[in-house]
Amino acid sequence: MRIPFAAAVTAGALLASLTGCVTVHGESAVVPTVSKGEAAKVLASFVEKNNRANTAFDVDLNSSIETGPLGAIDQAGLTARKRVQPKGNPDYAPLKLTDTRYLIPEQAGWPKFFVTDSRSNRKGQGRWLFVFQRDRADGPWRAAYLSVIDPGQIPRFARDEHGHVRAVPVGGGGAGLTVPPNELSKRYTRYLQEGAGDDFAAGPHTTVQRERRKKEMKRTSVRNEFADQPAQPPQYPPFALRTRDGGALVFFASRHHHKQTLPRGYRPKVDNPLVKALMSGKPKHAVIFERMSEQAVTVPSAKSNGKVTFLSRIEGLTAARGS
Repeated sequence: MRIPFAAAVTAGALLASLTGCVTVHGESAVVPTVSKGEAAKVLASFVEKNNRANTAFDVDLNSSIETGPLGAIDQAGLTARKRVQPKGNPDYAPLKLTDTRYLIPEQAGWPKFFVTDSRSNRKGQGRWLFVFQRDRADGPWRAAYLSVIDPGQIPRFARDEHGHVRAVPVGGGGAGLTVPPNELSKRYTRYLQEGAGDDFAAGPHTTVQRERRKKEMKRTSVRNEFADQPAQPPQYPPFALRTRDGGALVFFASRHHHKQTLPRGYRPKVDNPLVKALMSGKPKHAVIFERMSEQAVTVPSAKSNGKVTFLSRIEGLTAARGS
């Protein structure tokens, strides 16, 4: 069985340790998370670091400039590729981002975030949206999420009197959404595991995903088992921006495990060298694949009857275990 190593689009290593210019206490004052000029510097540094790390498969560089689900996916990918190609990839095509707009909210408290929306030089793909996260006043901006979204699906954002996009509270009734952002990972993984709830619209990452799993679990030549776990703060906080219709664009993460067990007398065959590079233990009877997933969804207003709709989902292998 061919196991895909990671999503076709991944950021690699991102962004520099730029610290910003906020001079008031970010814990209590509602201020722009970053200036547009600083955000542009963060993005420019991000592209430069991304290209260097992907050329050299530099895991240490990546771990200093990425966080959250994007960091988990990319650091595993770079680790595997470094083991397979110790000298790196001199033929790597540098990433270029153009036509960028900066979605900067005003916030109090931590973590703070902003979003960039760019055209990339990767053919056949949509707009690249990065969520940059900062955990403290003297900390670096690091990329936490990447989403690749068709331009026609990117929602229109609500703005305040200063022209800033509006951040949405991630928990409780203050979000005014059908599903609070900090509940999305829990509800999505429960839906995949049990089919519970009716929060999500039908599509490739919901109904189609469950149907595919059902077919896999009916196979007699191998036993397939799936387990899904929410990815929660503080390591994987969700982020959300208010849309003009009262809903929100939300970025959140989730964890997924897939165990394959062969009948007695048969050994699992793992041919993908990148999977082998992340393998611990010897696959005598079974292999467990551990994956991280990052999602961008639109969540409707609590006043509507709409459902959560997926705009982007990027999944990557982070570990494999043989037993």
